[in-house]
Amino acid sequence: MGLFDFFNSKKSSEEGQATLEKGLEKSKESFRAKLSRALMGKSKVDAEVLDELEEVLITSDVGVETALRVIERIEQRVARDKYMNSSELDVILREEIVALLHENETADVSENLPEGTPYVIMVVGVNGVGKTTTIGKLAWQFKQAGKNVWLGAADTFRAAAIEQLCLWGERVGVPVVKQKMGSDPAAVAFDTLSSAKANGADVVLIDTAGRLHNKINLMNELSKIKSVMQKVIPGAPHEVLLVLDGSTGQNAFEQARQFSKATEVSALAVTKLDGTAKGGVVIGISDQLKVPVKYIGLGEGMTDLQLFDKEAFVEKLLGK
Repeated sequence: MGLFDFFNSKKSSEEGQATLEKGLEKSKESFRAKLSRALMGKSKVDAEVLDELEEVLITSDVGVETALRVIERIEQRVARDKYMNSSELDVILREEIVALLHENETADVSENLPEGTPYVIMVVGVNGVGKTTTIGKLAWQFKQAGKNVWLGAADTFRAAAIEQLCLWGERVGVPVVKQKMGSDPAAVAFDTLSSAKANGADVVLIDTAGRLHNKINLMNELSKIKSVMQKVIPGAPHEVLLVLDGSTGQNAFEQARQFSKATEVSALAVTKLDGTAKGGVVIGISDQLKVPVKYIGLGEGMTDLQLFDKEAFVEKLLGK
């Protein structure tokens, strides 16, 4: 049994489908309107239709490079099948986007950890993307599943960040390891992992500073935190989770690129998708970074952060 299996219970799945459909409503309506206009009066998929589809994908925040990849894959299928009508295009488009997302899958490391070793997640991202809120929601969901969860307030650059994480700790009912503002973030990470290990924790979530104005300092800081963690738990962190604000569209791409240069990002969480028509950014970021999207945020509720289901996401995003 993997650490994340509780996300996939029947009840969670049913609730998740409803949340997903509601959360992606704006993105779906925008995409379907654009696609309908592109296919209006067209019966056969030809070069003109594919050019129109490419524009639909780009203006839906999928990104230029990913849009071109999708179109190229569809072109190959059109050439192979000799003929394709516009109604078939809808099915082919879904299949090719899902196939792209599956290319970035990774194994669940938590299944192979030695007995008694907590699963350590280092969370990174710029201020304002919902990083600390994502940590709080994850902590709540793990706690609800019966896991022993510890939080580390390693964003010591801002007093507000420490306070916010402590509020989440109180709300969820999990311990938060902290030091005063300006303390060494690596020392906080060391103390957190040491306490978590001594107290039989299952999951440890480490918050980190969200500033990008000096990439070299950020890189050095994150590298030091990772190095110190490994002195307590070899192999930690088992996951470096980058949190991105989906409502910022193409700006999220740039943030993702910058953080990927600063540290080895292994998973993505894309938040605030419920208030935007930019849901296509999830596809583009995963494809361009070659890093899997693991979580998506679809609202303010504790359960509105959910594991990313590729097939369900594409189905709800593209609509019918």
